[in-house]
Amino acid sequence: MRFDLVDLRLVLNVMEAASITHGAARSGMALASASERIRDMEQALGAPLFERKRRGVSPTPAGTALVHHARLVTHQIELMRGDLGAFAKGLRGRVRLLSNTAALLEFLPPVLGGFLAAHPHIDIALEERSSVEIVRGIAGGAADIGIVADAVDPAAALETFPFAEDRLVLVTPRRHPLAARRRIAFTDTLAHDFVGLPDGSALQEHLAGHAARAGQPLRLRVRLPGFDAICRLVESGIGLAIVSRTAALRCRRSMDIRVVPLTDPWALRHLRICVKSLRALPTHAQMLVEHLRRS
Repeated sequence: MRFDLVDLRLVLNVMEAASITHGAARSGMALASASERIRDMEQALGAPLFERKRRGVSPTPAGTALVHHARLVTHQIELMRGDLGAFAKGLRGRVRLLSNTAALLEFLPPVLGGFLAAHPHIDIALEERSSVEIVRGIAGGAADIGIVADAVDPAAALETFPFAEDRLVLVTPRRHPLAARRRIAFTDTLAHDFVGLPDGSALQEHLAGHAARAGQPLRLRVRLPGFDAICRLVESGIGLAIVSRTAALRCRRSMDIRVVPLTDPWALRHLRICVKSLRALPTHAQMLVEHLRRS
């Protein structure tokens, strides 16, 4: 039974994506090549690794066992890269970073830009997830570092550090009936049309959950991939939006929009860095954590 690192990373990507197609794409493989590798592994094991379902795949008991060992092996490889990085300039390190929407769109780009420029031999695999999924992923070893909102208990097994403060606000067109409000509750906005983030966005799912609990689903007219594009469409009068205050104030400098604070307690969120164990991280991942903390 011989599995190489490509096989192990493919198994991890398929498991995390719950899809052979998306797992192949994350691994930089054609679907046919990925399927053939999985078949070869299953033949070598004498057992299926994934159960095929209508909406993707899930690991079998054999697949779950292989995922566990694949994580141990790839983590050890990252530790080796970190330890040897000071001696071999061509040896690249890779940090797996999970982030919620606000941190991904507003806080991380300038911070990561400086880190990557200073460390040309370190790569970052960055994915957007909800805070709950991030905590689960860090605890399970699916990623090295997470950025979560403090509304989620990061569990006793995780170490956390302050990162940034994020406040969600309502953005309206200048002449909208709600534009003159000094502050507003989220439920008082739900009778109006909205502009939102793409389906699957962590922040959009967060807002949809609060709307559903209020018994008034969000009336989304269109979805756009970033806060700036959303604010531009709000300016044209298409609908309202809930975005990060940082983005709203930046967009207000060049767009004819109004920013109204939300009174809901959940609108104020303290973003935190979380890791399973800082000391156990590869050297290059520890360097990124320290950079994030300083920033």
